Amino acid sequence: ASLLAASLVASGATAASAEAKPTLGPYGYGAVKLGMTVKQARATGAIVKKLPGGGGCSGWDLKRFPTPKNSVGLYISPRLGVAAIFAAKGMKTPRGIRIGSTFRQLKRAYPRIKKTFHGYHVTTVPGNRKAHYSFEVSKGKVVGYSIALNNQDCYN
Repeated sequence: ASLLAASLVASGATAASAEAKPTLGPYGYGAVKLGMTVKQARATGAIVKKLPGGGGCSGWDLKRFPTPKNSVGLYISPRLGVAAIFAAKGMKTPRGIRIGSTFRQLKRAYPRIKKTFHGYHVTTVPGNRKAHYSFEVSKGKVVGYSIALNNQDCYN
């Protein structure tokens, strides 16, 4: 399985708190923004290192959404900073799409979405032309998704 597929495994997130939930997009999730350096992202207090980069991209989790073994919640590129953030159960896009949304809801929220040859449904993030959403759909439902910089260099 690809790193993307492995990373899209939904985490078993804890019950939602009473506070308003941040959305995944248009610039990141909560205080963690696409393009942040490791130092900036660490300073948010919202991430924990999971996989060393070894000179390449390092794998991290959002503390609120720990992922299973062999998965990560986000990648940080030494060149680009936070390059991709993967959705967990309980997250949603600003247009309300979450794991479990139907393909019809996805298409209604993002009418310009296109299916790639990899099988993912991809669209530019409304309000952030430097990033895109990539949705994995199975049996008519969203089973995983991510937001990533268009020029991310952490996975294919």
